[in-house]
Amino acid sequence: MCGICGEVRFDGGSPSVTAVSIMADVLAPRGPDASGVVVRGNVGLGHRRLRILDLSDKSQQPMVDSDLGLSLVFNGCIYNFRELRLELEEKGYRFFSSGDTEVILKAWHAWGEECVSRFHGMFAFVIHERDSGRVVMARDRFGIKPLYIAEVQGALRFASALPALVKAGGVDTSIDVAALHNYMTFHAVVPPPRTILNGVRKLPPATLRVYERDGSFEDRRYWDPPYRRQAGDAAISREEWQEQLLDALRIAVKRRMVADVPVGVLLSGGVDSSLIVGLLAEAGQRGLMSFSVGFEEANGEKGDEFVYSDLIAAHFGTDHRKIFVPSADLMGALPGTIAAMSEPMVSYDNVGFYLLSKEVSKHVKVVQSGQGADEVFGGYHWYPPLMNSNDVVADYGKAFRDRSHAVLTTQLSDAWIADHDVSGDLLNEHLLREGADTPVDQALRLDSNVMLVDDPVKRVDNMTMAWGLEARVPFLDHELVELAARMPPEEKLRDGGKGILKDVARRVIPSEVIDRKKGYFPVPQLKYIAGPYLDLIRDTLRSQKARERGLFQDAYLDRLFQEPSDHITPLRGSELWQVGLLEMWLEAQGV
Repeated sequence: MCGICGEVRFDGGSPSVTAVSIMADVLAPRGPDASGVVVRGNVGLGHRRLRILDLSDKSQQPMVDSDLGLSLVFNGCIYNFRELRLELEEKGYRFFSSGDTEVILKAWHAWGEECVSRFHGMFAFVIHERDSGRVVMARDRFGIKPLYIAEVQGALRFASALPALVKAGGVDTSIDVAALHNYMTFHAVVPPPRTILNGVRKLPPATLRVYERDGSFEDRRYWDPPYRRQAGDAAISREEWQEQLLDALRIAVKRRMVADVPVGVLLSGGVDSSLIVGLLAEAGQRGLMSFSVGFEEANGEKGDEFVYSDLIAAHFGTDHRKIFVPSADLMGALPGTIAAMSEPMVSYDNVGFYLLSKEVSKHVKVVQSGQGADEVFGGYHWYPPLMNSNDVVADYGKAFRDRSHAVLTTQLSDAWIADHDVSGDLLNEHLLREGADTPVDQALRLDSNVMLVDDPVKRVDNMTMAWGLEARVPFLDHELVELAARMPPEEKLRDGGKGILKDVARRVIPSEVIDRKKGYFPVPQLKYIAGPYLDLIRDTLRSQKARERGLFQDAYLDRLFQEPSDHITPLRGSELWQVGLLEMWLEAQGV
C-alpha cells in the first residue's frame, strides 16, 4: 500500500523532477515509510512507501529491473503473489526481493496484458518499457486503488490522489458540468472517467491502458462478470449455494491476511464486519485487534453501535478498542477529513473513518473492513421493488437519485445546468447493457461496478490512507463476487436483504447482530445540521469564492438555511451538507 505518481512526456522533452517530487510530497501520508523518484528517458516516476510486505529496502520503489528493461510504481497488494512467483521461477525468472512488487514486473514480462487476470488483489500500477517506450497503466477490478490522470503542458501526469495533481500545477481546475450533475444526482458519486474538475480524469476499474511512444493509447477492460444464471445453476439447492458461499468467504478473508505485519479489523458491529472477525477466529487467528468508533447523539438519533461491536469482541476475544468522538472533536477533524478527500464525498462516515483510522494506525498498519457486502448481496432498500420492475431505469432512479433533472434545474444556477439529463443517460447505459438477467441483477451490477467504486471504496481508501493505514475488503474478492453474481436474486433479497449472507453468518457469529434493524455508520451532527456546523456551512456558501463560482441559486440556498433538517435526500443525506461539502472541498484545493 503506497502512493504513486509520475510524469510522461510524449513531445521529446524531459519529465519535471520538481513536479514529480511535489506530487510525491502530497502523497506522503499514504506512504510514510520511504520515498523515491526515478527518471528514465521521457518518464519520471515517484513513490511513497508503506511497508507491508518485504520490509527490507529490496522492495523499494520505483522499482527498476535493468535486465528486463522495466520500471514500475505500484500501489496495493497482490494476495497471491507467492503462488505467482513460483510459476515465474519455474519459467526461469530470478528474484532479488521477496515482496509482491517484483512479481508484477516479472508477470508483465512473462504474460503481458494477461497478467492482470492472474492477480488476486487490489492494485494500481504504472510500468515503463525502456525498449518500446510504452507506458502501461492498470487498475484493479473494483477500483479499490485509485489512479488519477491529467494532461498538463504537453505532459501526462498521474497520481494516487487528485490533490497531488492540482498541487503540481498546470491543471485545468474548472468545474465539469456533467460531473456536477452526477455529484448532485448520485450523492457525490462521479463515475469514471470524469472527476468534478475538467482537467483531471481517472482510469476506470478493471482497465488496462497502454500508451505508445507517440502518446496514443488503447484501453482494455479485462473483467466484466455476467450477472446471470449459468447452465446447471437452477439445480443448485439453497444449502449448496450456502456451502459455496461460505467456502468463498473463508478464502477471501484468508487471502487478505497476507502481510509481514499484524492485520486488524474495523468492527462496526454489523453483520459484515462481524462475519470477518468470526471467520478469522474460525481460522485460528489469535491476538486479533478490532476497532470501533461512535459519536454523540443528535436530534434523537443514536451515534454509535457499540452494543453490537462489544458483543462480537467479547464473543471472539479480540483485543478491542472503542473510539468515542465528542462533537467538539468532530468539528476539529472536518478540515483534515476534507483535505484527505481525492474528490468531494458527502457520506457522513468519512469523518468517522478518518478519526478511526488515526487511532487504528497507532496500533496496526493493515485492517480488513466490510465494505461491499450490501452491493454484492443485495442489502439496500431499493433492490426488492425491482423484482417485478418493467422499467428498471425509472424504478432505480426513483429510489436512488437524490433529485431529478427537473428539480436540479431549480437548484443549480443556469450556467451550471447540463443541457439534458446526463445522469439519466448514465443509468440507461449501465443498467440496460447486455449481461444481466433481471432488473435486480442489473442494479447489483451497476452498484458493485460503478457506484461502489466512487463511494464506499474510495471513502475507505482516502480516509485510511490519510494515516498510512491499509484497508482490505474481502467482500470484493473477485471470485466471491463472480459467485454472488450467479446466485438467484431471491436468495440475496430474502430476510430483509443479504439473505444468503445472513444464512452463512448464522453458522459463524451470534444471531443478535444479524436479527436486528440494519444499521449504518451514524454521524448525526452532519445529517441534522445546526449550531457551529450550520455556521461553518453558511460561511462557506456565502464566501467570496463561492459567490464568484455561483454554482447554486440563491433561492435554493435560502430554503436550505431556513430549515436544514427538512431537506433530506431519499438516501437520508442532508442537501445542505451536500452543497456545502462541495464548496469546502474546492476551497481546500485552492480552486
